[in-house]
Amino acid sequence: MSGAALKFENPIRDAISRIRFAPKSDNLLISSWDSSLRLYDVGNSALRLEASSEAALLDCCFQNESVAYSAGSDGFIRRYDLHSGSHDSIGNHDDTSTCVGYSDETCQVITAGLDKKILSWDTRTPKGIVCVRNMDSEVMSMSLSGFDMMVAIGASIYVYDLRRLENPFQSKDSHMGVQIVCVSSIPYAKGFAVGSVDGRVALEISCPSNSDDIRYMFRCHPKSTDSKYHLVSVNDIVFNPIIYGAFVTGDNEGYVTAWDATSKRRLFQLPRYPNSVASLSYNHRGQLLAVASSYTYQEANEIEEPPLVFIHEVDNDNMRSVSVGSSSRR
Repeated sequence: MSGAALKFENPIRDAISRIRFAPKSDNLLISSWDSSLRLYDVGNSALRLEASSEAALLDCCFQNESVAYSAGSDGFIRRYDLHSGSHDSIGNHDDTSTCVGYSDETCQVITAGLDKKILSWDTRTPKGIVCVRNMDSEVMSMSLSGFDMMVAIGASIYVYDLRRLENPFQSKDSHMGVQIVCVSSIPYAKGFAVGSVDGRVALEISCPSNSDDIRYMFRCHPKSTDSKYHLVSVNDIVFNPIIYGAFVTGDNEGYVTAWDATSKRRLFQLPRYPNSVASLSYNHRGQLLAVASSYTYQEANEIEEPPLVFIHEVDNDNMRSVSVGSSSRR
């Protein structure tokens, strides 16, 4: 299975926007600009669901193994029954909806859109929308962890408590001075990582067991032969849910690189993909890494090869390299 592309009888016809593994299984959710949400059973190499809608899908997430959501270019937030394939709308933004996430802690569906709003729905009540938060600008990326919501706007990160969305309890300048493309929360600690348009990653991780908090910034690519930095957008960052400090980045040139946050080392780099890396996802055991190779509509000169999803097995040698610090330096 290592490095194999998922097989679809009907290929994905437009750019992949997001891939997400299920909370407790190896089912993979795939949203794309071809207006379809797909559910793929990676373990059995079978497509379980393909649900079409009326708009391009820009994001998706699971509520649980049976329910999922998508954010559409028409502004609508759609809810899917993954067993029957039926779907309906829980509400909408006034413009394109760009981000959707679900919080187990608060049972909220949280969304963001180009209308500069963050919307919240409580799935336990039939009353629909329960909160509207007006932002000063468009939200570029969003990530949920516990009661925290990280929101990227421009070059800044705002952290909200999902129980009190009126104002952020923390706001931080990334010190990058350029636009943030993605923000990723950490499944086992307080903190986040952000990726920028110029190939930099900034980490901020609070370690409750000791005072050695992690805060630093680095470039994913070395300088070129003419001593200039290699500037390429970091499109996604995901942390391994099992191995502390291990995370991967995916960029617009088609590279996936694994890092150890604690030792500040690069662990390995996967062979270059045919397209940009649009999205990444670990399964709940941290043993499978899904990679969406797809154009992203960010640059005019992007290669438009057919979008594909690859599955990589994270082997024991890769796991040991984090715990014993045997990986190579950047």
